[in-house]
Amino acid sequence: MAAAAAVKRLIPLFDRVLIQRAEALTKTKGGIVIPEKAQGKVLRGTVVAIGPGSRNDKGEHIPPSIKVGDVVLLPEYGGTKVELEENKEFHLFRESDILAKLEA
Repeated sequence: MAAAAAVKRLIPLFDRVLIQRAEALTKTKGGIVIPEKAQGKVLRGTVVAIGPGSRNDKGEHIPPSIKVGDVVLLPEYGGTKVELEENKEFHLFRESDILAKLEA
């Protein structure tokens, strides 16, 4: 509960997007535990909060093209790590850094 309240207090600015990365697989379907070094880098996450959007050269508002709750594909590197209460880890990305939105 405290982490949810902390996320609500963190409001990204401009075209920034707060994302919670998906958890890495720690076990196979057969129950074999995967060592931490062998786990793949997680390249997808869920949008938790989003800024109001950016402005173009003419000063016109450009609304974000994604919304809270969307599952997105992330670049392998980049973003700013943000640690909130209860050791929850989130990442801030620019909307333009997000590679794709994944449909259900």
